[in-house]
Amino acid sequence: MTHGSRALGLAVSASDRETPADATVAGAVVGANRAVDGLAFSTCTVGGTDATAAVVDCVERLGREDVRSLLLAGVAPAWFNVVDLAAVRDAVGRPVLAVSFEASAGLEPHLRDHFDGAALERRLTTYRALPERVPVWLDRADGDRAEENRADGDGHPDLWVRAVGVGDDEARRIVRVHTADGRRRPEPLRVAKVAARAGRAYLDDPGPAGADTPGDDGAGRAGGSDAGDG
Repeated sequence: MTHGSRALGLAVSASDRETPADATVAGAVVGANRAVDGLAFSTCTVGGTDATAAVVDCVERLGREDVRSLLLAGVAPAWFNVVDLAAVRDAVGRPVLAVSFEASAGLEPHLRDHFDGAALERRLTTYRALPERVPVWLDRADGDRAEENRADGDGHPDLWVRAVGVGDDEARRIVRVHTADGRRRPEPLRVAKVAARAGRAYLDDPGPAGADTPGDDGAGRAGGSDAGDG
């Protein structure tokens, strides 16, 4: 992967209002050199089953053949709107990686808490078909390399990744290439999250500049785009 290789980061944000109907999906094209040169937006339903289609929609809106891989912030954004990674890979023809930032025992208990019947079975089928999460250790700002940190048993993994279209070692390499030393979040995901929050804030209140607008700290019902990945 060359220094200018590009990845598409995708993140989701919904308002912290009590009953938001939809969430903003943002895609950000970012090079391994950290340059941002493309944005696209779509929407998905909070608590729905259309996040997979929204991810594909962002890719198609951009039409960027130079994007080498997709990085998603978790697999269950917008309140358990589970993304089918294999379906995305089939639609876009590029590796798809879902990155999460917290240890997790899995989403299945949470799905059972909030859904039942056909709605539960549909989500469980998609979730159970996902590849296993694999741990990733990142390079440190002080120059320590990722593999040295792993070999030394340097604490817990920095993040986890599920990948379709590449093996585990290549998935780890893609994540590291797009993560600055000393950082914990791949740059395409960081930019996509900023864009998603900005888009959602505007949709919540498209009034004139300076007007009071409700904030979006990403902690509402759709805040699971990072942590909601079992």
